[in-house]
Amino acid sequence: MDNKYIGGDNMISLIIGKKGTGKTKVLVEHVNDAVHVSSGNVVCVEKETKLTYDVNYRARLVATDVFSVAGYDAFYGFLSGICAGDHDITDIFVDATYRIAEDTDRTGEALAAFLKKVDALSNISGTKFTFSSAFFCVSTTRLANSSILTNHCFDKYGSTITPVLSE
Repeated sequence: MDNKYIGGDNMISLIIGKKGTGKTKVLVEHVNDAVHVSSGNVVCVEKETKLTYDVNYRARLVATDVFSVAGYDAFYGFLSGICAGDHDITDIFVDATYRIAEDTDRTGEALAAFLKKVDALSNISGTKFTFSSAFFCVSTTRLANSSILTNHCFDKYGSTITPVLSE
C-alpha cells in the first residue's frame, strides 16, 4: 500500500466506485496505514458497527447510528463535534457517506455542498478527511466539475484519479 496520500496537500479525499468494488476494504487499509504514521489520533466513522475487527484498535471507531445522525447537516455537525472534542485528530475516515447522510437523490449536489463545508472544517482543524461512497456517473461528473474535488480522489493504490465511472 502506497502511503503518499498521508501528509499530502489534499485535505479531502474520496474513495469511489460502484457497490461491491472494495471501497470499504481500501478505506480500512488507509485507516490502518494512517494509524502507523500519524503523529496524532485517527478516527474511522461508519454507519453501523461492522468494522470492529478490521480497523486497528488504536483508531477510534464511531458508528453514526448510535448517535442518530441522518442528513448532511447533522453529519457535518457530528464531524465538527469530533474535531472540536479532540484537537489531536490528524485523519478522519468515513465509510458509506451516502448511507450515513441518507442521500437518496444522489445527484451529487447535496454531497458537493456538504464537502465544501467539510473543506472549511478541515482548514480550521487541520484534519484530513477521506470519504468512501458509491457514486453514479451523473453525480461523479458533477463532483468532478466542482472546484473543491478536482484532483482530490484516490484509487485503491493511493494514486490521484479522475472521478469518472463507466456504466
